[in-house]
Amino acid sequence: MQKGEELDEYIRECSKLAERPYKFILKFFTKKKRRVLLTFFLWTCQRSPCWVIPLATANILDALSGANENITEVIAKNLLILTFFILQNIFSTYHATKTFNKIVRGIESDLRGALVRKMQQLSIMFYKEIQSGKLLSKVTRDVENIETFLDQAVRSVFFIITDVVIALAVTFSRSIIVFLFFWLSVPMAIGIIMLFQKKISKENNTFRKEMENTTSQVAEMINLIPVTRAHGLQEVESRKIVKQVEATSNSGFQLDLVNSFFGATHWVAFQFFQALTLGFTAFLAIRGTITVGDVVLFQGYFATILNQISSLISLYPGFCKGFESVKSVSEILTEPRIEENAAIVPLGKLRGEVIFDHVTYTYKNNEEATLNQFSLKVKEGESVAFVGESGAGKSTILNLLIGFDSPQEGRICIDGINMKNLDLNEYRSQIAVVPQNTILFAGTIYENVTYGLDNVSKERVMAVLKQVGLTDFVNSLPQGLDTTLAEQGNSLSGGQKQRLAIARAIIRNPRIIVFDEATSALDSASEKMVQEATESLMKTCTTFMVAHRLSTIRNADRIVVIQKGKPVEEGSFDELMEKKG
Repeated sequence: MQKGEELDEYIRECSKLAERPYKFILKFFTKKKRRVLLTFFLWTCQRSPCWVIPLATANILDALSGANENITEVIAKNLLILTFFILQNIFSTYHATKTFNKIVRGIESDLRGALVRKMQQLSIMFYKEIQSGKLLSKVTRDVENIETFLDQAVRSVFFIITDVVIALAVTFSRSIIVFLFFWLSVPMAIGIIMLFQKKISKENNTFRKEMENTTSQVAEMINLIPVTRAHGLQEVESRKIVKQVEATSNSGFQLDLVNSFFGATHWVAFQFFQALTLGFTAFLAIRGTITVGDVVLFQGYFATILNQISSLISLYPGFCKGFESVKSVSEILTEPRIEENAAIVPLGKLRGEVIFDHVTYTYKNNEEATLNQFSLKVKEGESVAFVGESGAGKSTILNLLIGFDSPQEGRICIDGINMKNLDLNEYRSQIAVVPQNTILFAGTIYENVTYGLDNVSKERVMAVLKQVGLTDFVNSLPQGLDTTLAEQGNSLSGGQKQRLAIARAIIRNPRIIVFDEATSALDSASEKMVQEATESLMKTCTTFMVAHRLSTIRNADRIVVIQKGKPVEEGSFDELMEKKG
């Protein structure tokens, strides 16, 4: 099974368990049972000195108090055994950490991989309704919380269980009365947890949501800095972010107070109970029911039991935080709005014929349809431009053509095949899109132009850049095509960025190309160069474009005027101008 298929199966399994955090957590370890069992064995070896020390101490004290005649032999034997258990701790601790952390880091990697893969499968409409900062928080902070939780929870719970079981077993073998007394600590621990459970869960949930809001607002602020600076709104934006940061800080402060009061309450209760145990075992020793060594043994073991129960209680806030992150991550893993990709009918080599057949599309929360029974037939190799007022449905037509969403009514046919039956990846590999907002990443010019393509020669890239008028600019750079661009191409002008985006489309030799206001940031000279490139490209493929400049669309074979989601007029540039007189 390939990695992608493994992640898809992983997503399906996690989605089923998302409403049950405990099972969701346990699922992480089911495929690594042998390594988990080996870890448990190594942890047992690692922890064993804590169980042997009280026994050895009790044996030596009993020997010193005259309970055993061979004092020297008893002391030497117990010290030898104790030395062995202490020294082996170095080996067992190292290998336990190596074995278990490999499991946990693998889970962290798989979970992030599953989230990234699921986000690549979700529809574009989903991304229009969620802030990118929240998604970033889920992939980074929440996965890190889960990884920390898994590490602490499994390790700590194992130590707690084994310590308590060993302590109770040895106590039971020495004194049933003391064993029963020890059990009184259990209902007290459960009572303290139940007392704080709802409050801690509520505060963790509030803090997590405030953190997501802070992350998303900071990410949004960074993107808006040019706009903010241009309008002198730095103080306004700063106050808004500071207000959100303060809200997050206050939420975290309330969580800290609850956790602190919770920790202090169980610590005081357990210290009081330990003092009570000391008095109880001392009374039994005075009566001769147990030995002085047993008093030390029971005090040591009861301290272990209380400390471990106290540790378990102290971990509870962390458990709540981990489970809250599980819920947060599961919001993505269980998100149903996946892009439909049927792959029922093979497309083969795309020709470029497109038919919109009575297409109706309505955006979520909108009462009026953006496209209303829209019909249009575009022949192979034809170039079509859409014009109309803002909101008329032009960009919606392009989004549906790319496959970002499906119409609620009607159908879109590509080469006579309903798009719902196509493999969208196969289809999109043969088209190119030049969006209005140019998207470049922090990589070299070569990497940006050839994004997603393999084995493209630099000569071919330079030939395409020449078509869009960028050869002089690239040649003027010290590293040429290997020059690294800043994030989002911020080291380039708007026109240079758009010409790079057009070069990225041209180099793919597409059968269908979509221009959405692709020349809006170009000056007249740059636009002329791009027009020459696009005009030669239009002769080899079917072209769809949205533009407001008449110079951009005047060479289109057909211009379609859109009003309220319907074509109301169409013809060549000259034909439409003639109709207008």
